[in-house]
Formats: sequence, structure tokens, C-alpha cells
Amino acid sequence: MKKDDSITFESVYEKIKENIKDTDDLLKIKEAYQFALEKHKGMKRLTKEDFITHPLHVAQIVNDLNVDATTIIGALLHEVMNNGETVLDEVEEKFGSVVATIVDSITKINKLELVDNSESSAIYLRKVLVGLATDVRVLFIKLADRLHNMRTNYAINPKKQKAKAYETMAVLIPIAHRLGINSIKSELEDLCLYYTKPDVYEDILGKLKETKKELNNSLEEMQESITDILTEQGLKFKIKGRVKSVHSIYNKLSSGKKWNEIYDILALRVILEDVSDCYLAVGLVHAKYRPIPNRFKDYIAMPKANMYQSLHTTVFGVDGHLFEVQFRTYEMDEFAEKGLASHWSYKEHGTRKGQDIMEQKLEMFRNLIETHEEVDDLAFERAVTSDMLAEMIYVFTPKGDVMELPKGSTPIDFAYRIHSCVGDKTVGAIVNDVIVPLNHELENNDIVKIKTNPNSSPNKDWLNFVKTNQAKNKIKSYFSKQEKTFMTLKGKDILEKELRKRKLSFNEVMNDENIKKILKDLKLKDIDDIYLSIGTLRYTAGFIINLTKENKANVEDALIEKKSKPSKEEGIYKNDIIIAGMGDILVNIAKCCKPVKGDEIVGFITKGSGITIHKRTCPNIVLKKERIIEANWNDMANSVYMTDLYIESDNNKNYLLDIIGAFTKRMIHIESFKTKEYPNAYQYELTIRVKNKEEIERIIFDLEMLSFVKKVNRSSL
Repeated sequence: MKKDDSITFESVYEKIKENIKDTDDLLKIKEAYQFALEKHKGMKRLTKEDFITHPLHVAQIVNDLNVDATTIIGALLHEVMNNGETVLDEVEEKFGSVVATIVDSITKINKLELVDNSESSAIYLRKVLVGLATDVRVLFIKLADRLHNMRTNYAINPKKQKAKAYETMAVLIPIAHRLGINSIKSELEDLCLYYTKPDVYEDILGKLKETKKELNNSLEEMQESITDILTEQGLKFKIKGRVKSVHSIYNKLSSGKKWNEIYDILALRVILEDVSDCYLAVGLVHAKYRPIPNRFKDYIAMPKANMYQSLHTTVFGVDGHLFEVQFRTYEMDEFAEKGLASHWSYKEHGTRKGQDIMEQKLEMFRNLIETHEEVDDLAFERAVTSDMLAEMIYVFTPKGDVMELPKGSTPIDFAYRIHSCVGDKTVGAIVNDVIVPLNHELENNDIVKIKTNPNSSPNKDWLNFVKTNQAKNKIKSYFSKQEKTFMTLKGKDILEKELRKRKLSFNEVMNDENIKKILKDLKLKDIDDIYLSIGTLRYTAGFIINLTKENKANVEDALIEKKSKPSKEEGIYKNDIIIAGMGDILVNIAKCCKPVKGDEIVGFITKGSGITIHKRTCPNIVLKKERIIEANWNDMANSVYMTDLYIESDNNKNYLLDIIGAFTKRMIHIESFKTKEYPNAYQYELTIRVKNKEEIERIIFDLEMLSFVKKVNRSSL
């Protein structure tokens, strides 16, 4: 690793002035620098540089996060109590109590070290560190402090280098991740890899350098191509290209991938003005460059745990290279690099209200980090996205413990914030000594007592009024587990009935050897997965039984042979879909086009999963025509199928209740729905259950008659 470039206060100050405009703040920053300069006078770092260069670098790093003046002052002063004869009262007298508290917290944190390499020690140190960070700005400064120290880690002995790198990986990188500060997290990961596994680091770096010219040429060509595509549509954007970081490539290699199997060594980032432009742009790119299946990720609709938002796709691009392309708005891009630092403003200059809000947000963040088990990404993502950035209220338990909740929260939200077990068993609530309904909206300073019953369980109606995504996810999770159990038992019952009908013994057919064969052939986990696949109609019971027969030919080969020699037989079929005269074979409905009875369909022979049924017009079956086989609906079929409808309104008023009313009149069940708000429109994506195409045509006609509906499609608008 190379040594740091020279740094001066003047160069840092010029950059600070781009973010900090208040004259008084700028004067305080100058005073802080002069104070630190005096306290560190004559001191040297192990790199032989003047010690003042370290706080200058730390100040520069936090300034790049667009933090406030207080954070920059704290960064400049963060070592004065360690290396000078400064006392806390002196800092408080010159720079105020807030800065003094930050400096005091950093001083205490910097005395902490990881005692060993165990996971429990790392978790404990993380908890202590976050607990000492009474102000979230302490964490920003600590991360910047560690980043600069890791940049100059070469100056200490090799044993300490590795120890410091491990501590960074175990304690600080997880905090940077949870705060969403990717710019710091990514560089720390590379530095830690360099010091813990230098051979691996240099090997990856060497491979990148070998192909650097080719990779850069491909990046430039792909960048120009995408620029042309988006410019033709009149979109305003910025585009950046990069080669994936060494640590990211190392993670891929560690998971068992080979160098040529890493999809996103080459990456492009397209930054656009608004969300709708992001979705339009990804569609335009997909129209020219074929995307890799299952590599499209919508982190805008479903943000990551640390509130990161972006659209990700991987496409076959120029020169046969695979490119990861990200689409995001300018605000999303800033947040992706700077995390919570880009959202949390501290412009109240010490007002009690501002400090209270800041402390409450930090308390919520601390509660999430402090759990002994890592909070799962989905739960954390929901909690932070909807809860931490919303307008908050503060309510109390009967013992006086404070709970921070988004405005509009209910006793159910409060119960799940305490614990999922409390939420699941809730039967009533008392607010300020008065019994209230469970959908009652809580207000600031309410005292809430939850009544529970060990024999009770969640109610699906709660989903209609709970506010926090934490509560929604817990309720959905409960019913998802219940549904899975039910479908597993149903599948077993269907299989047993089919075996009795064929006069076969359950124990003989479903012996250990046959179960292993089924699991291997269908890539399932255990026998419950077999039952579940039957219960959810993914596989028929007859297909499962036939797999156990030793003389059964390979399913794919049989289908392809049948395709070339179609049968003229006619008969009575039990299945909803007839495949070239063959009965009782696995049929899956394609998720991309979701055909229903009445649509023109074809079968696509998949590897290991039988036949997937697509609409004849589905763009996903254009290639590999040799695997397409004749498919027809059974006239006797009377099943219900799921399909999607996309509805766009002509203004930004939410008409969801009117839309639901139209489906209710037709007695059509809505399985799920999503809404997206745009400046001049609302878009509704509904998954519905219908018997046939006629039902869809009737509901589309009804919807088009609504005055606010602009258009209705079965495919994405």
C-alpha cells in the first residue's frame, strides 16, 4: 500500500467550504484546527508525518460524507485528549457541550481493543462501541479514523497489522454496512484483505491488471452504447464505469466461483433524475442487451437492509462480456456512498428538539445492532426505511421505557417493537388507563400496556392497519409458516390417495432409496419439500410416483422424442394442460407471462423441471425453438390461475379502494398488490386469481370504464 499524499489544512478547508456555508461554522472549524495544531505540536506519527495530518485526513473523510460542522470539528479534535494535556472542560469551554461529548466518546472508544478473534468478543465490542456512541456522529468519526489508520497500517509491525485488520472486519465494517456508508466500507474491506491475505489480494490485483486494457476498452464501448440508447429517448443522466473491487471479487471466488464465472467484474452505474426514469432506462437496456435470468434486483421497491436503493441487472454486453448495470437517482447514489450521514441533519445547533430526535434515532439504530444475532436483512431494511426516516412519536411502557415509533403506529406496532412473541400473543391494549381497540393510533407520550394470551395468534386483519414494516413482516411470516405446514400436509394426503388408487404401498414406494432419487432428480431438500411441491401443485402425485420406477426413461428425452413424433391419441385427461398427447407429466405455469385458460400457449422443455407453460407470444421463448412442444388447455379444466394486471391512473390521487371495489363486484380475488406513486400518476400492480381469459377481459373492461384509469395491461406498463 502506498503512503498517504501530503495534506494541508488549506486543501481540506477548500473542500469543507463547498459543504459548509455558514460563516460562524467556518470560523469554529478554523479555531478547532488551530487548537488541535497547538495540542499536537511536535508530535509525529509512525509514518514520520506530523501528527496533525491524521485529524486533517479524518476531517476530510467525514466532510466527503456531507456531514455538518459539528462532525468536522469533532474530527479535528478527536485525538486532543489522548495525545495532549487537554481536559474535557477545556474542550467544552471553547467548543460547547455537544463537541465535548463527541470528543469524550471517541477518546473512550479509542481505548477499546478486541481481546481475541472469537465472534462473541466481536459482538461484545460492537455493542460497547455503539453504546458509547451517545451521538451517531461519533460513529462517523470513528469509521473515518479507522479508515485513515488502515491506509497507514504499513507503519506498524506485521502482527499488529493483522490484528487491526481483523478488528476492523469484525467490528467496524458491520457498523459501516448498517449505517450504509459504502464509500468507507468498500475501502476498508480492500485494505483488510490486503493485510490479512496479501497473496490472495495481489493475485486478484494481478489478474485485473493483466486484462485492464481490454476491460477498460469494453467498459468504454458499453458506456457509449448505453449513452446512445438513453440519449435517443431524451433521458438526462450521468454514467460511470468501474471494475469490481478486489474484495468483492474475492468474495465471489471464496463462494466457489471460478474467475470466468464472476458476472459483474465490469460494472456501470447510470444516475437519473427520477425513479420512473430508472425503470424506463433498465427496460431500454434490456431491449438491446439480453439480461441474465434471476440477476435483476429491484432494490428501489425493496430497499436493502441499510436503506440502499437501486436497480441491478446483469446483461450480455459488448465483446461477450457480462456487465452489471445499476440504475438509481442522484439522491439514491449519494445515499449509497454516504449512508445515513447523507440523511441525518443536525442544523438545529443544539436545540433540545433536534438533540432528542437525533438521540432517539441513534437509540433505535443501537437496538438493532446490539442483538446477539445479526438482524436479518429484510427485517432491518423494513425497520430502517419506513421507521427511522419517518416522523416519529415517543410512547412509554408502564415501567417508563421509551419506544420510538412512526407517526400513525398502533398498539400492535408497539407490541412487535417489544418482541415478536408479545406481538403474536396480543389480545388487547390499554392506553393511558383506557381500553382501546388494536387499530387505535398512538400519540406522543402515551403510556401503553399490552394484554397477551398464550393461546392467541396473530389476526390477518392486523395487516390492514399496522404501520411499521417490522410488524407487517412478523405477521406475514407467521401466516406463511402456517400456510406452508398446511400445504405440506395436503401434499402428503394427495400422494397417499394416489398410491391407494394405484393399489401401491406407501412404505414400498416412498422408501429411503426412492426418496433420495426424487430429491436428487428434482433438487429438493427433504421429504417435506416433496409433499409441499405436491400440495402447491408444482408437481403431480403421479409424476412423483413415476420417478420412482426404474424403467422410466429420462423425462426430457421422452418429451423431445414425443415432440418429433407427436401422438394422435385422444382421451380423457386429468391435467388442466395436455402436452402433445402425453398425460400425467410435470407442468409449471411460467411466472414471466402467467397464462390462464383461454390464452394461446406452448410448452417449453426445461432441464430437470419438466414443462413450463408460456403464452405463445411470450418473448422469453423466442430462442431454443427445438425445446418448444405443443400444449393445449383441457376443455374440462376448471382450476384457478394467478396472473398480473398493471393499471395506470391519469393523476397522482390514490384510487386503490375504487379499484378493489371493481374486483369485488366481479368476485375476483386479489392475491397481492403494489402501488407506485409518480408526479402525475399512480401505478397499481395486482396479482389476481381467475378461471379463464374471459374473466380477465371482463375486469379489464370494467377498469377501463373508471374515469381515472389511463390504461390497463397484463404486462408491465
